[in-house]
Order: sequence, then C-alpha cells, then structure tokens
Amino acid sequence: MNADTIAAAATPMTSSGIGIIRISGDQALPIISKIFKPKKEKKMEEVPTYTAHYGHIYVDGKMLDECIVLVMKGPHSYTTEDVVEINCHGGVIVMKKILEAVLKAGARPAEPGEFTKRAFLNGRIDLTKAEAVMDLIQSKNEFALTSSLKQLDGVLGDRISSIRKEIIHSVAFIESALDDPEHYSVDGFSDQLKIQIEDIKKQLNHFLEHADDGRILKEGIQTVIVGKPNAGKSSVLNVLLGEERAIVTEIAGTTRDTLEESIQINGIPLNIIDTAGIRDTDDLIEKIGVEKAKDLLKKADLVLYVVDTSVPFTKEDEQIIDLIREKQSIVLLNKADLETIVTREELKEKGFEHVVVISAKQRQGMDELYEAINDMFFHGRVSFNDEIYLTNIRHKDAVSNALHSLNLVLKSIDDGMPEDFFSIDLLDAYEQLGFITGESVGEDLVNEIFAEFCMGK
Repeated sequence: MNADTIAAAATPMTSSGIGIIRISGDQALPIISKIFKPKKEKKMEEVPTYTAHYGHIYVDGKMLDECIVLVMKGPHSYTTEDVVEINCHGGVIVMKKILEAVLKAGARPAEPGEFTKRAFLNGRIDLTKAEAVMDLIQSKNEFALTSSLKQLDGVLGDRISSIRKEIIHSVAFIESALDDPEHYSVDGFSDQLKIQIEDIKKQLNHFLEHADDGRILKEGIQTVIVGKPNAGKSSVLNVLLGEERAIVTEIAGTTRDTLEESIQINGIPLNIIDTAGIRDTDDLIEKIGVEKAKDLLKKADLVLYVVDTSVPFTKEDEQIIDLIREKQSIVLLNKADLETIVTREELKEKGFEHVVVISAKQRQGMDELYEAINDMFFHGRVSFNDEIYLTNIRHKDAVSNALHSLNLVLKSIDDGMPEDFFSIDLLDAYEQLGFITGESVGEDLVNEIFAEFCMGK
C-alpha cells in the first residue's frame, strides 16, 4: 500500500454551513500544524486523540477561515492511521483553498474510496464491510439502509468466515492424516465430511435463493407498464405516483416516449417505466416508442399489463400477451367503473395467475395490486430484520462458484476417491468464499471495487 499521506474533501464543494477536509497518514499531524493555528497555543502533534480544537487556517500568512480541527490518532481511527478532519465553512472557494493548502503542506490527493481502502488493507474491516459503506451512502430505501447497516456490522462477513473455518478445518485434518496416518485415522471421515458439506451447501443455497430478493429490494423492481393505446397506462402511473406525472387524454397514442419514476410501496421500491401503447402504426415517432417499449420488456423484472375492460380484445392485445408470456406479469383490468367486456376469468384462461381489477380514474383496486407484487416477489413478506441478503453480484458469483466446488467434493466422495482429492475442491471453495470477505482478492480487483466509491470516503 502507498504510504503517502492523503487528503480530500469529505463533503461536497457547494454552498453549505459546513465543509470537511479529511487527511490520513503518518504526516497528517505535521501537515495540519503548518496551516492551522489553534486559539490556545499547543503543538498539534502532542494533543490527545479524539479531541477537537478551535482556531484558524492560514495560507501564505493570511487567515483564510475559522474552523474546528478533529484529531483521531491511529490505530484507533477510520483508516487505522493518524486522521485529521478540518471542519470549516462550506463553499467552493474556501474548501478549495484549504484543500490546496493541505496538499501544498505535503499531502497528495486521495483516490476515490482510498480512505476506506486503507481501512481494508490495514485490516480494520473486511471487504463486505467496505462495500457496505458505499451501499449505505447510496441507500435509496429503508431496506437498502437496513441491509447495509447489518453488513457494515459484520453479519455477512462473520457468516462467510465461519463457513470458511469449517472448510479449512477439514482440509487441515486431511493433510494431517496424509502426513501422519499413525495418529490420524480417516475411517468414517468421508461420511462426516459429506454431512458437513451438505450443511454448508444448505447455508449457501439459502443465500442464493434470496440473492435476487436482495438485489431487487436494494435497486428496485424494474417495472414496465404496457398495454395498447388508450388502455389507461398513464393513468395507472399517475395513481402509483400520487401525482399527475403523465399526460392523460382521450386521444390514443399520447405517450410516445418512456416516462421513468421511482416509488416505494409498503417499503418495496419500484422503478416504473410508462411506455408507448403497443400497436401497428405508420407514425415514425410513435413506431420508435413502440420498439423501445418492446426492448424494455425484455429487461423488466415485472410487467404491469393494462387492459381496457370496456372494449373487446384486439390483435394488439394478443401481440402483447405473446411478448409477456414468459415474464413476471400482473394484468390490470382497468376502467372497472365502466361496463366491462373483458373479465378476470378470460385472462386466467390465457395463463395469467395475477389478475387485478382496478379503476385508475376512481383509484380503486390498488391495495390488491400491492399485495400481488409482495406475493409475487417475496412470498407475501419482506423481512427487514432476520434475513441476510446478498445484494452484490460479485458475492452471488462467489457463492455459486463455491457451491460448484463443494458439489465436486460430494461427487468424489460418492465415487470413492482418495481423501487427497477432496482437498483440491475444498480449497477452491474456501478461496471462492474468500473473494467475498477480501481474503482471496488480488490488487486489481481491490482497485476496481474501490474505484466505484465517492471521493473523500
């Protein structure tokens, strides 16, 4: 790790009441001593840790700002190094000049995420906690916040580390038995190992089963509203948002491009996209909108298919049904306040499990829609407290690879292979799970992960 002392703005450079410049490294205290004069004369290198000091920042002999300097000496700091935070007035000019003074005094600009990267490389946190920091900053809903806090507290890392200890203990036993067969017997070991691996597989499979739930609750359910023109798609969007976001008229084909909004329903985040009505048209602009709607359908987690129940099915409806047949779909039988021609039973016969009767105009039937979404994605409940979710695709891949290696061990056991064959795949599973906690990662992956962090964290 580069041992330079680093510095960066930890708050946005914008007009605000307070701004924070963060410094970390063995020269943090000498650097602050060059530009900061405390109100009560003292040597900053000698002040106790976890103390705050009022004074002024001077640049080229001129007072620049009054501020409070916080001192946190290593190893009991965020990075385990000496850390100094300058709490100054917010504002682009004042923060920029203070940061320039810090850099001139001997620090270098921090890379994105380098403070947290140092905390990881110095062993204060594992990689699951480091990634949880960024997830916490980017949390867009209650679940993402709760999940990030649990991961930051070490829940996922501890569980993975526990599984790795079980695996490496078995490897150590095999190696000991091979080196010293007089004192270590492998009689019956294969049966014990098989039970152990089945238990580990159960834990890892549980992670995978809920991985998509974690991703969806963190990022939101990609929800596309489709239907033929004038079915009421924009009205449904407005009802979900609770505001008149989309233009609603009696003229078919009003929506020609997509409208995208994010909402939460009972704690479940939805990223909703209203699309152009799907139909055959000679209008060039509308045709582009229809093609865009079809492309979005392919990527959707959920399709809300809006049907105008006051008119019979047409070839456009049949076309839409063919497009969404393999997708997670909820049919919304709209305009229930009018005389209905299309019925719930008719859609059930076409293979749709979830059919909800609504009136977007009268705002009826929406509670049933929310219940259907919850049932479809989370089996009727969303757990905020008990479940450990994989919200990171990298973690999901590592668990999948570890399971593959464990399955190879089971195959070797069933085939009656010698015990030393078990070690190869056990160690591979051990290493794969180490990619989650950071114990098996290389420098390139570490750099790639922390490059996604914001500056100053």
